[in-house]
Amino acid sequence: MYLDENSISDMTMQTTSVPAGTEETSTARYEVIRQVLHNILVQKRIPQGLVLLEGPLAQLFGTSRVPVRRALSLLHDAGLIARFEGRGFIVAQDEQEVEPLRIALTRELLGLDEEQELVDTRSSGEKVLENLQLVLSTAMVFGCYLVNEQKAAQHYNISRSVVRESLMRLRDKGLVEKEPYSQWLTGPLTAREIADHFEIRTSLEPTALRKAGKHLPVDWLESLLDKIRKYKGKQLTTAELDGLEEDLHIRCLEPAGNKLMMQILQQNQSPFIVTRIFYDLLSIPVETAMLEEHCLVYEMLLKGNWELAAACLRDHLERAQARTLQRLKVLSVLPVPELPSFMEPH
Repeated sequence: MYLDENSISDMTMQTTSVPAGTEETSTARYEVIRQVLHNILVQKRIPQGLVLLEGPLAQLFGTSRVPVRRALSLLHDAGLIARFEGRGFIVAQDEQEVEPLRIALTRELLGLDEEQELVDTRSSGEKVLENLQLVLSTAMVFGCYLVNEQKAAQHYNISRSVVRESLMRLRDKGLVEKEPYSQWLTGPLTAREIADHFEIRTSLEPTALRKAGKHLPVDWLESLLDKIRKYKGKQLTTAELDGLEEDLHIRCLEPAGNKLMMQILQQNQSPFIVTRIFYDLLSIPVETAMLEEHCLVYEMLLKGNWELAAACLRDHLERAQARTLQRLKVLSVLPVPELPSFMEPH
């Protein structure tokens, strides 16, 4: 996954100083809704005569009625839907006699993915935070970089205060550092640092799992096992890979109830960063050995053997450390991906 400046910029909103609910925000949403419905109508994926109402569509897309109303108006102007005697619009041409079909508007009816987020309703700050995390975690694997706040604000077209707030949150995750009156720095991620992070995780995670094991729902653990089995031999997306690691190393440990321990573990993200970048850049299926180790921990938890589950987790972490260090060596000989102009080699 090479990150050029355009692709990174595409992941964020270009105009972010407009408050939610303004015309500009609504414009972005109505255009997304219009495009989704346009594709469905052109491909004739929904029945003729279907009645399209603002309320159900707004609920389906997770927005207010305003952007839905505008999207429907544009689709009518394009001749893809028609007005009729009842409320809303009907899937038909103007003057075409079609019996109105009043049925529930669902994702299944419209042929949409049940898991897909149809309209991104996150704030611009949240989008910038997500993108900065991606940029920083990529850069730190390849060296030491200085983050220029002013250039970052210009790049994302937001205020410096939003950039600074995002960087402060990412500092809590260990992705960037800043001394008083100095600039933000990220990286380099070294073998020594990787070993230190694993030492912390190996010391804390098995203890947390012993305490948390009895609180983990059986049906949830079984669903994790099923998911991992489906992953075998497949190339995973970044979200799937992150979810895989978070299930075992974060969510399984949270019921232990030690907030300070979880805070420390949340700050030790380096092992996951290397794994994510490694698979993104090489575009290869996830290693079966790693999946098998995850499965073994879950199987022991399902058997109620907390001690053995903790031992399996410790073994997994020790093996993962060796794999991560090897991946770091591989990444060190690959070309440095293009980074945004606000990331300056230091």
